[in-house]
Amino acid sequence: MRGLKDKVVVVTGGGGGIGGATCNRFAAEGAKVAVFDMNLEAAQKVVDTITAAGGSAAAFKCDITDRAQVDAAVAATEAQFGPIAVLVNNAGWDVFKPFVKTVPTEWERLIAINLTGALHMLHAVLPGMAERKYGRIVNVASDAARGGSSGEAVYSACKGGLVALSKTLAREHARQSITVNVVCPGPTDTALLAGVAEGARDPAKLIEAFRSAIPLGRLGQGDDLASAIAFFGSDDAAFITGQVISVSGGLTMVG
Repeated sequence: MRGLKDKVVVVTGGGGGIGGATCNRFAAEGAKVAVFDMNLEAAQKVVDTITAAGGSAAAFKCDITDRAQVDAAVAATEAQFGPIAVLVNNAGWDVFKPFVKTVPTEWERLIAINLTGALHMLHAVLPGMAERKYGRIVNVASDAARGGSSGEAVYSACKGGLVALSKTLAREHARQSITVNVVCPGPTDTALLAGVAEGARDPAKLIEAFRSAIPLGRLGQGDDLASAIAFFGSDDAAFITGQVISVSGGLTMVG
């Protein structure tokens, strides 16, 4: 893909399934990848894989709900690699329960990770992009934001907010050559999905229900999402902004 070689890319939740695959994809395209994750060990494993393949990457411990940690990780990234060109807000967390069975402490954590964390990252990175008049932002939301999802009320609300935020920022920063787009995963074979399933009465049955509902007949994989994210982060998507795409094997078809 055009325009990724030697660009500095930050991926939050970079130690996870979708995040790790995304880091590897950007590195394969020649980017310098900053792997942000609360779990430094998981982030370092991704870095080790990238460097073993001849790529450039570094791990940064970062809790995106803590603005001070965000600012420190962003500053450390730019000190090591240079100005951030691409930001992928991928970190997320969910709990699978009917809304009336959730409690406010769960709401607070869901909002902090899935919405406020992205706000922290955007607020830390956007001023530099605006000054340089270049940037690619990819926010990873969810098909739960587009069609709703039983058992994921607050998560859906957060991801819906992220979609609306992305469109507004796309308008505010278009004249600075900053694009803001959204990738919405459908059911994807990650630790997050496994954790969500654990809250169901029959986890195996839930996973099979997801699989059987997908027209292409399988759960999404990290690489499926990484391809779409890398596209939006590249100059091949330079004239695309404010858009939302589902990567769901046809489960969600929105025109």
